[in-house]
Amino acid sequence: MAINKYYEDGKLYYRVYVNGWDSRGNRFQKTKTKIDSHPKAVKVEFEFKRDLAQKKEEDVPFRWHEWFSHCMRQMKIEMKPSTIYNYETQIRKWVAPHWDQKEINSITKFNVHEMIFEHCSAMRSPQNKKTVLKMLKRLFAMAVEEGKIDRNPCHGIQVKAPEVEQKVLTTSEVEIFLREAKICNHRFYPIWAMALMTGMRSGELFALRWTDVDLEGRKISVSRQWTNKNGIGPTKTQRSRVVPVSDALVQFLRELKLKHGAERESVLPHLPEWEGGAQAAVTREFCAMIGVTQIKFHDLRATFITSLLSRGESLARVMSMVGHGQLKTTNGYLRKAGVDVQGGTDKLGYKLPELANGRILSIVKELT
Repeated sequence: MAINKYYEDGKLYYRVYVNGWDSRGNRFQKTKTKIDSHPKAVKVEFEFKRDLAQKKEEDVPFRWHEWFSHCMRQMKIEMKPSTIYNYETQIRKWVAPHWDQKEINSITKFNVHEMIFEHCSAMRSPQNKKTVLKMLKRLFAMAVEEGKIDRNPCHGIQVKAPEVEQKVLTTSEVEIFLREAKICNHRFYPIWAMALMTGMRSGELFALRWTDVDLEGRKISVSRQWTNKNGIGPTKTQRSRVVPVSDALVQFLRELKLKHGAERESVLPHLPEWEGGAQAAVTREFCAMIGVTQIKFHDLRATFITSLLSRGESLARVMSMVGHGQLKTTNGYLRKAGVDVQGGTDKLGYKLPELANGRILSIVKELT
């Protein structure tokens, strides 16, 4: 900033110049010439300095890339690395190319609709679009909470996605599955057996140690899980639970401990395919080979749940055993098991006809 004297046509003038940077880091420059007195020049300089100070302190709206980085810094404090990874992967791939330089307070409901249904049109399934929309809703909700925007532009936008069909094994298929796996001494047999007998999640089984197993008390304490992105951490719902152990499972665990207990702390073998996340593919491949319903590893848990519910086990007990955070999650399996509609057609007011002597009547029209 400066006040400079200069002469023009033999007359003394003053020039005021200010140079600086605003709150965004952009250059701020102002110049005024032909000021005919020094006091006036001082006053102009004061106004210029005031303008620059305001620019430096101005609450500038976040651009999308700035807001996303801000949110990620906050979310890293309370969220798992895998969740952060999913946000960064999805948002940077689909949203950033279109919104990076856009100020968040200028993003409208139309822009969100355009993002989900046009810019994300290359997504292979509606579920993917639904996931990105859910992420956007959360990021804009944070902006509303911090007073950066007045209203969430995602409000009212929905992606209709068909319910993902979850396959399960029938009782006879479970018996075939386990028998064939044991006969061929499949490397995943103990893991599959534990999944079908306890309903535990893959990561919970991976983290299970012998100190969590009480064979005398016939129970397993489930308090942590493992993922290849987060390592060992709390369960999905952040809560511990107890899974009861059946007589058959007690015998299985005793044999397993006798065979491997002294060699390893973990109950189950940490196979490379399991650590690499290929357990679903291995399970599906084995099912195809033995001719049963081709399921994924997680479907073993669904098989456990639907099997118990279809045999009359209470919703509350199953929910407690498998560690669902909400009753509606377990209730979804109740629908799949058909328990809620079982016997519903018994009250029909009509029935199929029965022939007393098993006679078959036929009318034959002769052609003349």
